[in-house]
Amino acid sequence: MTVLPFLVAGWIFLVGVYGMATSRNLVHAVGCLAVAQSSTYVLLLGVGYRRGGTAPVFAGIGPGTPVVDPVVQALVLTDIVVGATVTALLLSLVVQIRKRHGTVDPERLSELRG
Repeated sequence: MTVLPFLVAGWIFLVGVYGMATSRNLVHAVGCLAVAQSSTYVLLLGVGYRRGGTAPVFAGIGPGTPVVDPVVQALVLTDIVVGATVTALLLSLVVQIRKRHGTVDPERLSELRG
């Protein structure tokens, strides 16, 4: 088992979080959140990877043949759908903020301060 996928997932996550923390634009922040969320794809695929494994189609393969875990693949597909939905929702909220307040700079949104 190699640690490379886990290191790559951590690096992608840190890049996304750094972008969110330093963002001066709400659209950029949503994009960075999508990047940070995409690190979970790499993490899940790293967990489900099996060296020498074949596709999880059991017709025509003998017993004891290593296959890749299909549950992890289903989780990744579900994660992609949820990530796209959250990104679309957040971008629609950014559009509404721009219409109402005239800016997408978080520092200039004075009405949202407590």
